[in-house]
Amino acid sequence: MHKRRSQGVLVVKIRDGMSHLVLTIGPTHTLRQAARMMSARRIGAAVVIDPEHAGIGILTERDILDSVAAGEDPDAELAAQHRTEDLTFASPDWTLEEAAAAMVKGGFRHLVVVEDHDVAGLLSMRDIVRSWTSAEAVQGTSPQPAATSA
Repeated sequence: MHKRRSQGVLVVKIRDGMSHLVLTIGPTHTLRQAARMMSARRIGAAVVIDPEHAGIGILTERDILDSVAAGEDPDAELAAQHRTEDLTFASPDWTLEEAAAAMVKGGFRHLVVVEDHDVAGLLSMRDIVRSWTSAEAVQGTSPQPAATSA
């Protein structure tokens, strides 16, 4: 991992925490097909690439859940109808702190990581937590327990 210390804090880059293998689907995949592929890989998002549409989108487990909750048929609804296209893209050189701030500001839990105009990976909140937990283990520190009130 490419970790460095900055003012006594271990800095971890997105490239060290992101998933390098990204599930990509087409816009005509049904929500059920997408859900099956995501479930089989135990992931929460797929990148949607449409050869007839510039740019990429993302379909998340939340998108599928919202559709099913609205009574829509997962065998009839397509990824193209539920993907998010207005994405915030991250660089692999961002710190996990920068990634987390972008996620909180934008209200989303996945970042598509782009390098040289290509999808390089995907970063989820779970990836950030896993990386920070690993970094603490390397430092030999443990998280402080949450304060409780009686």
